[in-house]
Amino acid sequence: MLELSKFTDYKEKVLANCSQVIVGKDDVITLVLTCFLCSGHVLLEDVPGTGKTMLLRAFAKTVGGNFKRIQFTPDLLPSDLTGIHFYNQKTGTFQFRPGPLLSNIVLADEINRATPRTQSSLLEAMEERQVTVDGDTMLLEEPFMVMATQNPLESYGTFPLPEAQIDRFFMRLSLGYMTREQEMSVLARPATADLLAGLGQVVTAEETAYVRSAWREVKVSPVVLGYLMDLIQGTRQESAFVAGVSTRGALALYQAAQATAALNGRDYVLPEDVKYLAPYILCHRLGAGAGAKGAKAGDFLQRILEKTPVPLESVR
Repeated sequence: MLELSKFTDYKEKVLANCSQVIVGKDDVITLVLTCFLCSGHVLLEDVPGTGKTMLLRAFAKTVGGNFKRIQFTPDLLPSDLTGIHFYNQKTGTFQFRPGPLLSNIVLADEINRATPRTQSSLLEAMEERQVTVDGDTMLLEEPFMVMATQNPLESYGTFPLPEAQIDRFFMRLSLGYMTREQEMSVLARPATADLLAGLGQVVTAEETAYVRSAWREVKVSPVVLGYLMDLIQGTRQESAFVAGVSTRGALALYQAAQATAALNGRDYVLPEDVKYLAPYILCHRLGAGAGAKGAKAGDFLQRILEKTPVPLESVR
């Protein structure tokens, strides 16, 4: 039996704690939580100074676990992430020194400033939940989540993420600016770093384990599943896209809809859940071709969402 109260309580605790640092962005915090429940990874894109790093740090402290932050730079090597075997002169043996990837939550700050070689070292960890160093494979401890940030405007000194890696991110999110009143309250409050230092873990490991597994019991009716597939097939038939959404993207949308329903206290998915989540999960998986004429993939996806009929009945 699905205990929906555990999901709503978990969500309230996370939102209350994170909103002490990040003001007026409960929707983005909830989406990050959705990724966490689904064992997905988050790519947070926005201009500098909007609180990307602070949001991810606050979330990591809220849910607990081993946390590591990596500042990506052009001279960062794959071994700086995965770890190395070093020779211990005292024992006369080689020992493994784990890198920051062997943590529960990894913050990859400005991920697009590292070289493609270093970026690709994340692929195995993100998809397979393991790292391989000198032929030795080590499983990563659960929960494991990569939360990456990048500045979408500045291209000098950056290396665009390859399509294969972008597809590994469960969602691509953006914080955006606060309202005038929210920003005024932030300016007048104590330093954000002090507030962040005062945050503590507000959920237990047992609570986390339950919500990260039980959401799979949420029902998806054939009608809602058909609507989801209509959207996926719409991206594959849109001439403005080089390629439509893959099966991995469709599965991510399906899982996110289940988790969202549970966090909202329902044991069934609504078409509105699918429609709401689609831009965050599908846009970064779409490549606009020459027919797009420079427009963003999101504009074409919005067109697909508008013309695809939404089922109104028999969703349970």
